Amino acid sequence: MANFVYTHAAYALMTGAIDFATDDIRVALVMTNTTADTELDVDNIDAFSTLDECDGANYVRKALADEAVTEDEANDRAEFDATDVTWTALGTGTRQIQGIIVYQFNTDDTDALPICWIDDGLPADGGGNDLTLQWNAEGILQAASA
Repeated sequence: MANFVYTHAAYALMTGAIDFATDDIRVALVMTNTTADTELDVDNIDAFSTLDECDGANYVRKALADEAVTEDEANDRAEFDATDVTWTALGTGTRQIQGIIVYQFNTDDTDALPICWIDDGLPADGGGNDLTLQWNAEGILQAASA
């Protein structure tokens, strides 16, 4: 499935409930048994039928750093970006990594809002090597005006 924004996150973005500049935005890696790529209407991480989070050695969820929203007038859009994320010596999990969930963290998974699903460049394995999420040069997420 292609990259997408979860329904409740789209609503939260339109109502101002997500602030990329001040909110705690994090990423989770999920493996091929996940339902996160098909359940677009969930409103928290706990609501996925099967999360199937990465179980490779040295895996932890990561907070994004240096988040920024910029206006790209030449392309008629706004772009959300952050520093690339690296897992050092990420071990091979029981299944391949299929996708990335970008989410707004609050207290725990019962109120962590999934923002978007990204599967560019995946599936992948850690294999004991460093795994780096190198975000698209145009940002992690875009909102176009046309």
